Amino acid sequence: MDVLVIGAGMVGAACAYYCAEAGLRVGVVERGAVASGTTSAGEGNILVSDKEPGPELALALLSVRLWAELGERFGGRIELQAKGGVVVARSGAAGDALAELCGLQRAAGVDAQDVGPSELAELEPNLTRDVVGGAYYPQDMQVQPMLAAAELVRRSGATVHAGTEVLGFRKSSAGALVGVSTTAGDLDAPWVINAAGTWGGEVAAMAGAPVPVLPRRGFVLVTEPLPVVVRHKVYTADYVANVASDDAGLETSVVVEGTRAGTVLIGASRERVGFDRTMSLPVVRRLAAQAVDLFPFLADVNLLRTYLGFRPYCPDHLPVIGPDPRVPGLIHACGHEGAGIGLSAVTGRLIAQTIIGATPSLDLTPFRPDRFAAVA
Repeated sequence: MDVLVIGAGMVGAACAYYCAEAGLRVGVVERGAVASGTTSAGEGNILVSDKEPGPELALALLSVRLWAELGERFGGRIELQAKGGVVVARSGAAGDALAELCGLQRAAGVDAQDVGPSELAELEPNLTRDVVGGAYYPQDMQVQPMLAAAELVRRSGATVHAGTEVLGFRKSSAGALVGVSTTAGDLDAPWVINAAGTWGGEVAAMAGAPVPVLPRRGFVLVTEPLPVVVRHKVYTADYVANVASDDAGLETSVVVEGTRAGTVLIGASRERVGFDRTMSLPVVRRLAAQAVDLFPFLADVNLLRTYLGFRPYCPDHLPVIGPDPRVPGLIHACGHEGAGIGLSAVTGRLIAQTIIGATPSLDLTPFRPDRFAAVA
């Protein structure tokens, strides 16, 4: 193998796909099954609407173009929907802040359209009328993450070592990586990609190049199948602030969207509680109440289930992408927090370009792995 990818979630799958597209022989090591970790607990968001101008938005703008290409290439196999996003302001202050953000986003290349209450009612007929305005983002998309990850891995032709855990990194006498040791034996490769998601910090520490990736727990509620009652991804303006928050305590801001199967997904909560998988009824109740406040018809809809997952959080809210100067041969693709699905395509492309010696499509300096040396 030329490249060994640790992790078969969406980011790892995209790395495998684009590395194979670049002509590299790829292996994937996954201690569970493909898409069995954080990817299985995601909503499939591919967003530009929730990002302020800066390095992450630049990633997102390129990634939505790559996802559009993947959608054309894969057809309906990944359930990619160019549904667009609607952000709702419930107060004058929220409306002013959202309008200011939209202006900054437009200057950065985002298609961000200011809309008033009557236009919101046209976009989302079932939305509460207690709104002052909002914004519409046609570039926002949604994908079925488990289907997409599986398709990317399949098309990469990678040798997949499922149910296999990495136990350590093997290095040459000069300190460069030559492969990894696993529960299934040694695997050789001159490049090893850390795409372990929420567990990326543990993998990096094992390699001797720590990065501070921490788990941030979130819950998602799933309703019974319904007709098309929510047309876009809809969330309130405070969602952007919650995404950017450094607070370790519980934060919730309502996000509602439909799926192709007819179910409605409701989020989003964030809290740093380690890898605690305890179900929290108070969080579920709060999310349900906020969703009903935004879409009153949901009060009469049954919930089928709720699930939780862990976003891989970095202190500066930017992912870790690129080669690690501390360990030659190690390259990171982790720490995307809640944007891993959306940013996976561009991450895979950038990683592949780096490995083959091509000029990356974006400057990787803001995402360099060693920027956290003191924190780690």
